[in-house]
Amino acid sequence: MTPAPIRILRRAIPDHGPWPDAVAPALQRVYAARGVRTPEEGELKLARLLPPDALGQVDRAAALLAEVIAGNGHIVVVGDFDCDGATGTAVAVRGLRLLGATRVSYQVPHRVTHGYGLSPALVEDLAAVAPDLVLTVDSGIACHAGIAAAKARGWQVLVTDHHLPGDALPPADVIVNPNLAGDAFPSKALAGVGVVFYLLLALRRHLRAGGAFEGQGPDLSCLLDLVAVGTVADLVPLDYNNRLLVSAGLKRLRNGQCQPGLRALAELAGRDLAQLTAGDIGFGLAPRLNAAGRLEDMALGIECLLCDDTARAHELASVLDRINGERKELQQQMVDEAEALVATVPLDAGALPAALCLFDPAWHPGVVGLVASRLKDRMHRPVFAFAPAEPGSEELKGSARSIPGLHIRDALAAVDARHPGLVGRFGGHAMAAGLSLPAAHFERFRDALQREVAAMLTPEQLQSELHSDGELGVDELGRPLAEQLRLAGPWGQGFPEPVFDGVFKVLQARPVASRHLKLSLLPEQGGAPLSAIQFGGWTGAPMPARIHAAYQLDLDDWGGRRGIQLLVRHWLPA
Repeated sequence: MTPAPIRILRRAIPDHGPWPDAVAPALQRVYAARGVRTPEEGELKLARLLPPDALGQVDRAAALLAEVIAGNGHIVVVGDFDCDGATGTAVAVRGLRLLGATRVSYQVPHRVTHGYGLSPALVEDLAAVAPDLVLTVDSGIACHAGIAAAKARGWQVLVTDHHLPGDALPPADVIVNPNLAGDAFPSKALAGVGVVFYLLLALRRHLRAGGAFEGQGPDLSCLLDLVAVGTVADLVPLDYNNRLLVSAGLKRLRNGQCQPGLRALAELAGRDLAQLTAGDIGFGLAPRLNAAGRLEDMALGIECLLCDDTARAHELASVLDRINGERKELQQQMVDEAEALVATVPLDAGALPAALCLFDPAWHPGVVGLVASRLKDRMHRPVFAFAPAEPGSEELKGSARSIPGLHIRDALAAVDARHPGLVGRFGGHAMAAGLSLPAAHFERFRDALQREVAAMLTPEQLQSELHSDGELGVDELGRPLAEQLRLAGPWGQGFPEPVFDGVFKVLQARPVASRHLKLSLLPEQGGAPLSAIQFGGWTGAPMPARIHAAYQLDLDDWGGRRGIQLLVRHWLPA
């Protein structure tokens, strides 16, 4: 499979104010390109967090929770089977207990047994525990049938979610979601874990006003490590408010003030807590939590996050680590099969369709999102990957990933409007979505989706671009700048990690672990040779003598050395 061609483009660097001399000029340029032009704009103090009263319905939700807690009612937290849902569930359970709730339990749907969110099947299973109130986390806005079933049993339902609502809202008692029409909350980018954290802030304020505490009440900042992990893992844009949450959570993690389960996951991922970054969360901790929901039961991940016993937390994290290893093997197999499927897709005027729809009856529904993500990156077009809901099922579960310029949930809504009954349930964000589909509808859906996406995207938007923060001088290619960049974020979705570019002479190129490309590069403007690696970059083809490379400047502390290396993102012959 030939990846989409990539152009390396340099970001415009706007004028920016004076920074302290301690902030490297390269970092000043990076900040300015992301809209941070002064030290004040870059200051991440938790006191600047948006207040909870700006979030619609949060006061009603807090009053409802306070009433249930005062009556010693049973609150059941219903999460989701991804990392955002798991951390959000742990935040809700821990936070409610801190705020005086004595009867709090949780239930997470099983991907195969229950389907997504608060479904009728999950409501049936919850009947045995007889909740007085069901609190959904990172789900609920699309769970019309399940919420109606819960209400029919006399339960109260409080929805906290961040996914985009459909045309009609479910019949919950209260819905807290910054993306509801008319909600004035300035940050629409909260993850599910962020929404429930805000609900806890509002509940504490409500209880404090009612005289439940002496002083300010419990310190909820002890939950910010979980908030940071869920926010980074869900790939929501890191606007200023989310960066405040993630930065505060990272500080707790680096100081060792974190849940035992997160400490154990970091250890098993080979990450140093004292130097932990958002990237370490995204590539180290989050995949191990997500693996439980993808292949087995996310209850295992939630139990790890709720466990206060260090030894037990490590045991649970070790199981998650093992499952993640199995996930990686399965994912690679499915990606290889997906690439083979792409090679069979008919071309239109020499190009692939504007969107790819892939299905294999042997694929696992818990891994199709990762397949879609990997192929989206390689082919630079929206990708939908489908698997049977369970072996032999006539229902397909699909996961979609999009590219800048296409709101993937809007594309699904357009297909649904033009072809009623073609799609089952669907929901999601601008960049990711999930859906169900009868297997017999797959080809009709594929054709309808490709027509819709082709009308929404221009040829220019299907041209892959890699944005660089410019060239580094020889004196900047060192450890001081690498250390500043590592801890200067948090970097992530909407606030991308710094990438630089330049021309290098290739002194050496060899494979590492069969898939990766290890390089020794000499900057064309002089200086010393630099170690570099491109993960997944080995093709066996000879390298040119000179390359134009886009790269990240990273620390290289392997084996006790204190050096740097370039993480090559892309290169072109120079």
